[in-house]
Amino acid sequence: MKYKQLGRTGLYVSEICLGTMTFGGGQDAGIWKAIGSLPQGEVDAIMQSALASGVNFFDTADVYSFGESEKRLGQSLKNLGAARKDVVLATKVFGQMGPGPNDRGASRGHIMDSVKTSLERLQTDHIDLYQIHGNDTVTPIDETLRALDDLVSEGLVRYVGVSNWAAWKIAKALGVSEARGYARFDTLQAYYTIAGRDLERDLVPMLTSEGLGLMVWSPLAGGLLSGKFGPGSNNPTDARRTNFDFPPVERDRAWKCVEVMRAVGEAHGVSVARVALAWLLAKPHVMSVIIGAKTPEQLEDNLAAVDLMLTADEMTRLDEVSELPAEYPGWMFGRQGAGRVPTPYKKA
Repeated sequence: MKYKQLGRTGLYVSEICLGTMTFGGGQDAGIWKAIGSLPQGEVDAIMQSALASGVNFFDTADVYSFGESEKRLGQSLKNLGAARKDVVLATKVFGQMGPGPNDRGASRGHIMDSVKTSLERLQTDHIDLYQIHGNDTVTPIDETLRALDDLVSEGLVRYVGVSNWAAWKIAKALGVSEARGYARFDTLQAYYTIAGRDLERDLVPMLTSEGLGLMVWSPLAGGLLSGKFGPGSNNPTDARRTNFDFPPVERDRAWKCVEVMRAVGEAHGVSVARVALAWLLAKPHVMSVIIGAKTPEQLEDNLAAVDLMLTADEMTRLDEVSELPAEYPGWMFGRQGAGRVPTPYKKA
């Protein structure tokens, strides 16, 4: 396993992060049942494999199976005797956790209420990375940031991050944090796949400029890029993507990517899924890729992506088939800035 800095901090996390959306679920769990409903015993088996492989980074959220994911993650770490100092626990707050009007969002009230229950479910006295799970169009940014800063000051949270925000809003939040001396966002958790490269337009340049670490969610587009779907595959009827068609993906674009990934995979004797993950891991702006698994075998295949080294020619082929169509102002930047190439700094 390889490890990278959490953003610009001194904390190191495994470049594979185990996502826990499959932990929990039940008859009344709604969409979470379609995603996964692993009981504690199966959770422990997957966690044991992940820990043995060097994974030290685990991501969950209070809304996953309405708290069951956090509970099973915390219980598994206890069952397996994992030392708290050796794992980095990340969870999120924002989603609807009750029937009341204040049971969701990024308000100070909801954050302060939610962090306590997350700590209890995880059976820990601190959360390593606490993330705002979505964009709150009501709560002022400074209210959210002040609440997070208080949690850091109290020692309940060590680092803070955000998920599913626009580049301009993250940049604004960083400015507010700097001006007021608040804890700043160190990470962004965002959707990114070879068939969905939209964040490269604005988010990636912002992350690179400001030193935030990128955590990739749904790197296989909800299983669509696993190799089970598209031309030349069996298109299973019992897969997660069949029952829960998310995230949205342009199919024609995805199938072109799958065709090239299948050829690359055959050359290496590996799965299409492993190629999709290796492509992400090769990107310098990616800090960690979040994978989910329902079986130890699936986990093992995904973890092996860290050892798959794609050649320069293979990366070029994959980049070209998945290249984003030109949009303004990007195409104008290229046209006007063609003669403005940075000169590498050389020491005297």
